[in-house]
Amino acid sequence: MLVHLFGGASSPSCANFALKKTAEGNKAAFDAITVETVKRNFYVDDCLKSVATNPEAIRLERQLRVMLFKGGFRLTKWVSNSRHVISCVPETERAPSVKDLDLSNNPALTERALGVQWRVQKDTFSYKIAEKERPITRREMLSIICSVYDPLGFVSPCILPAKGIQQDLCLKGLGWDDQIPEPCKQKWQSWLEDLPKLEQFEIPRCFEPPNCPDIQRRELHHFSDASSQGCRRWSCLISPPNRYTW
Repeated sequence: MLVHLFGGASSPSCANFALKKTAEGNKAAFDAITVETVKRNFYVDDCLKSVATNPEAIRLERQLRVMLFKGGFRLTKWVSNSRHVISCVPETERAPSVKDLDLSNNPALTERALGVQWRVQKDTFSYKIAEKERPITRREMLSIICSVYDPLGFVSPCILPAKGIQQDLCLKGLGWDDQIPEPCKQKWQSWLEDLPKLEQFEIPRCFEPPNCPDIQRRELHHFSDASSQGCRRWSCLISPPNRYTW
């Protein structure tokens, strides 16, 4: 066989190996940041990277395209919250939403970054709530709760009440499609009515102000609810490179 099957269980591993092999085989011709980006900032077929300035971003974009072309990869669908950076990317390689560079007239322009909603012009993360009439059962409740994609846990306090209702129903021994008791149904409907308000909630992607000097130290101060209803464990890895890193 001369090719790998598309969609096979081994496909992500093979793609990841090929990317890293390309970076390793060409590291003598490219700077360390480019090599490190290929090794650490690709997620299957998506690359996400933040740098501090436009010149850094432009140089990195060009270096990445040249390096990976040597391995048979074509990097396309580029998008950035900087109009200047996008203008330096060939039009054929830009994401369709930014081909005309008209970011200022489209503040609601939203792209997906590993499944997370990213409002490009504002440079914020946001949420998209799909409203749909569904029967009120444990099965449908769980489906709605899971539909709020929040891997970073920004809106955990908002989702927690719904999980509490689901937990109560489970402790009552209700089946997945059983009728929901009226008190729980009222609580659920009240929570459901507020859920679309999440679309108005935005999280800044970068918390550092513009032109911020080099940061010497970062600290994370976290407070959590230790009650039986709200106990949650959180962890965060704080590292010192560009801008803001998760």
